[in-house]
Amino acid sequence: MTDDQKVSVFDVAKYILEHFSPNSLTSWKLQKLVYYCQAWSLVWDERRLFHEHFEAWADGPVCPVLFEKHRGKFDLFSADIEGNPDNLDELAKETVDAVIKFYGDKSGRFLSDLTHVEGPWLEARGDTPVGIRSHKEVTCDSMSEYYGGL
Repeated sequence: MTDDQKVSVFDVAKYILEHFSPNSLTSWKLQKLVYYCQAWSLVWDERRLFHEHFEAWADGPVCPVLFEKHRGKFDLFSADIEGNPDNLDELAKETVDAVIKFYGDKSGRFLSDLTHVEGPWLEARGDTPVGIRSHKEVTCDSMSEYYGGL
């Protein structure tokens, strides 16, 4: 990715959805896969994959701008997200492919539960009560530090 080429969360989401096509993904699972793509890009590639942020919602990390595009939909198909997977360079595609290979067969519930025992989401949640949405950001610094230590 060059400095003038910007990858968005929508580009990554579209790439993931195209991988699973013609099947759908739950919006819940897509959110967690995109989250792990960002986390592992920070560690493996030492860069942000995209610039949109995550918040520590009750069911795990959620990218609010992505959520707004799929609000009200449970199952998502490639056509449901406007993004351009061609914006991902080879390094980004390798990272996303590795995330899909490792996490792709897991359910959205499993991935949500997994984020609930990991540092970045827990740190951002702080003392927010269980089941309550939080708008606190899950920072890239906390993601990089936590996943880099695994």
